[in-house]
Amino acid sequence: ILNYDIMARFRRRTCIILLLFILFICSIMMALKTLRPDRAGFGDPFGLGLLPELQQRTVLLDNKQNSLNRIQGDTVTRVSNLHSIAVNTMKASMPPVNKLEEELSSPNYNFHIFYYSWFGNPQFDGKYIHWNHPLLPHWDPKIANNYPKGRHNPPEDIGANFYPELGSYSSKDPSVIEAHMKQMRSASTGVIVLSWYPPGMADENGEPTDDLVPVILDYAHKYNLKVTFHIEPYKDRDDRSMYHNVKYIIDKYGSHPAFYRHKTGTGRFLPMFYVYDSYVTIPEIWANLLTVSGSQTIRNTPYDALFIALLVEERHKHDIHRSGFDGMYTYFATNGFSYGSSHHNWPSLKAFCDSNNLMFIPSVGPGYIDTSIRPWNNHNTRNRVNGKYYETAFSAALLVRPEIISITSFNEWHEGTQIEKAVPKRTGQVVYLDYKPHKPNVYLELTQKWSEKYRKEQEQWLM
Repeated sequence: ILNYDIMARFRRRTCIILLLFILFICSIMMALKTLRPDRAGFGDPFGLGLLPELQQRTVLLDNKQNSLNRIQGDTVTRVSNLHSIAVNTMKASMPPVNKLEEELSSPNYNFHIFYYSWFGNPQFDGKYIHWNHPLLPHWDPKIANNYPKGRHNPPEDIGANFYPELGSYSSKDPSVIEAHMKQMRSASTGVIVLSWYPPGMADENGEPTDDLVPVILDYAHKYNLKVTFHIEPYKDRDDRSMYHNVKYIIDKYGSHPAFYRHKTGTGRFLPMFYVYDSYVTIPEIWANLLTVSGSQTIRNTPYDALFIALLVEERHKHDIHRSGFDGMYTYFATNGFSYGSSHHNWPSLKAFCDSNNLMFIPSVGPGYIDTSIRPWNNHNTRNRVNGKYYETAFSAALLVRPEIISITSFNEWHEGTQIEKAVPKRTGQVVYLDYKPHKPNVYLELTQKWSEKYRKEQEQWLM
């Protein structure tokens, strides 16, 4: 009886101790749970993690729904009411909803990305534009005879080595414009550098696109992006025509909230214009427009701005300085193609700019291939190496601590420099390149990664 009593007391005591221990463990777990951060589980912001992938899936679903709506609608009515559709869409979303701001990376206004609105298709434009790009012959007839001639035949055969996720789209399609804005914003770029020709003018393979600028501005504003202009080498471009065209752009678009103005070292907020192929015009002509004493000067007028020249050869840096430009950019995504696009020359170019009060804006790109339109140009192809080429360019750009980095490009499909989503595609005649083993949004994610890295390093530079 005594032993039984002792054993019973022992069992009761053990059960009580065990129960207290379990209660203690539960209380610890509850306390730890309350300390868990809200965003736990989303991974390193520098990695190609879960959160960007979720963003891209949302964009893809939106794009598919917009495409279905577009097919069901009346094409002619949509084209005639294009601007009103965009304006209504913009108004309905102003100010930007908190959900949108939470889902997308914050814009980096020191990351400028070149954008082309020259694509067309039968649904929105009555014909294909630019997707049917001709094959350009080599300047040497003997070499030209060894390569095919003709032009591409969309939608299966397009003038590009990669194939867009959105297909052979029209730049006028509101759902395409919105998808592009979402992609650029998800990549944490901040300024769209829009290819621009004066009203009624276009490149030799395109149609005028100035009428589309208000729609692009409206959608850019919806996504808190800014728009600046990449002035192309239109016919008879000189100091006088440039003055009138800069005046036109500022008068017509300068009051839009998405119109980009750059804060200078003196505290002024000035528009910025990239001038493609600026070296075609002699410095004396540019000096008429861009120096204070010039006969056609734009300085210290309501139309004063920052003008950024294209540097190709080393000697251009002296011409740019004499011309009165405010800075230079390198554009080409081909390391070694030109003096300006060669990464190892960027430190000396940055030093030259610093000593002459000029901005140096290096241009980085994910790779280069234009053999779909220049079949003889294999030697300038730059393999993407699954993103490594792009990251090497960013690394070289950050080494010179630039105020702005430009990206070539969002959607220059002809030259294979795009970071827009591309998908695998095979037709009877063509096997397109793609981004495998990565997903279609990999270059958007890499851009976002380097945008964040740039922000963190810039904080150290300023310290």
